[in-house]
Amino acid sequence: MNGLFGRARAAYDLLVARRSALFDLVLAVITTGVELGLLFDDGTAVAVTPVVVTVLTGSALLLRRRAPLTVLAAACAGAAALVPLGYSPGGAPVVVALASVADLRDRRVSVAALVPTALFLQLASISSPPVSIGAWALGSYLQTRRRYTRALEDRAATLERERAQLDQLAAQRERTAIARELHDIVAHSVTVMLIGVRGARDVLPTEPRVAAETLERVEVNAEQSLAELRRILGLLRTPDNGAQWRPQPSLGQLPELVSGYRTAGMPVRLEFTGEARPLADGLELSAYRIVEEALTNVLKHTDPTRVTVTLHYGRRRLDVTVEDDGGGREPVPSAAGHGILGMRERAAVTGGSLDARRTADGFVVTARLPVEDAGGAA
Repeated sequence: MNGLFGRARAAYDLLVARRSALFDLVLAVITTGVELGLLFDDGTAVAVTPVVVTVLTGSALLLRRRAPLTVLAAACAGAAALVPLGYSPGGAPVVVALASVADLRDRRVSVAALVPTALFLQLASISSPPVSIGAWALGSYLQTRRRYTRALEDRAATLERERAQLDQLAAQRERTAIARELHDIVAHSVTVMLIGVRGARDVLPTEPRVAAETLERVEVNAEQSLAELRRILGLLRTPDNGAQWRPQPSLGQLPELVSGYRTAGMPVRLEFTGEARPLADGLELSAYRIVEEALTNVLKHTDPTRVTVTLHYGRRRLDVTVEDDGGGREPVPSAAGHGILGMRERAAVTGGSLDARRTADGFVVTARLPVEDAGGAA
C-alpha cells in the first residue's frame, strides 16, 4: 500500500515538475514580450542593446523557482541598466520576480525583498508602490494556497494510512476472537470424544454393537475437529488466555436469537429452505455470528418495517441472507472489529465469501459458506 502510494506520488511530482517548467517558459516569453512592448510603445526606435538586456532579463525568469532572489536582483539590474541609456522600462520582469519571491520564499524574506524593490521602482519612475505591493500579495496568496493544498493532501494520505492500519487491527482482533471460539469448539469436541471412547471401552465386552456405534460417532466428531484445528492454526496469533470449556452458539439457537430481536421491536422473520441438517460446529458458529452481527447492524443503523433472515441449505453450500427495507447507512467497523469487516472475516474462516450492498429500499447481507462434507451440486 505504502509502496503504491509512493510510486503514485513520484509520478505526480514528475508531472508537476514538467508542467511547472512549461509554465515558466510561457511566463518568461510573455513577460519579455510585454516588457518589449512597454519599452518601445512611445515610438522609441528599436535598438539592439535594450532588446538584448530585456531578453536576458526575461530569460532569467526560467530560474525563478531555483533562485528567486537572484532572479529578482537580475531583473532590477536589467531595469537599472536601461534607465541611464534613456529608455523607460515597464518593470514587468521585476514585478514577476517579486511575486515569485513572495510565492517561493519565507514570508520574512519576501517582505525584506519587497521594501527595497518598491523603493527602486518608485525612484526609477518605473512603477508605483501599489504595483509592487500587489505583486507581493499575489505571490503570498499563491504560497498560502499551495501550502494549504499540500496540507490537505498530506492529511488525506495520513488518514488513508491510519484507516488501513485500523482495518488491519480490527481484522486481527476479529480473527483472534474467531480462533478462540473455534478453540472452544474443538475443546468441547475432544471432551465428547473422550467420554465416548471411555463409554465404548466399558461396553465393548458386553455390547460390541453399541461400542461400534459410539466409536463411529467419535470418528465423525474427530474428523470435524481436525477441520476446525486446521482453521485455528491459520488464525490464532496470540496465546489463548481464557478458553471456555463449553459449546458455542449453533444454528439450532437461531430461532431464540431472532425471537430476542423481535422482542426488542424489530419486525424480523426467519426462513429455512432446502434440506436442513447438522453441519460442522465451526460453520454453524460462523453462520450464527453473521446473522447476529447483521441483525445488530439493522437495529443500530435503520428503522425497518421488514427484516428477513433466510438460510438456504444446498448440497455443497449454506447461503445466509439478511435483508431489510430500512434504507439506513452502511455499517462501518467499530473499535471492536465488528460490522461488515467482521462478518467478512467470519465467512473467510469457513472458506466462503460475504457480500454486503444497498438495495432499492434497504440493505442486504449475503454469506455463502461451503459445506465440505457433502456431495452433489448446490
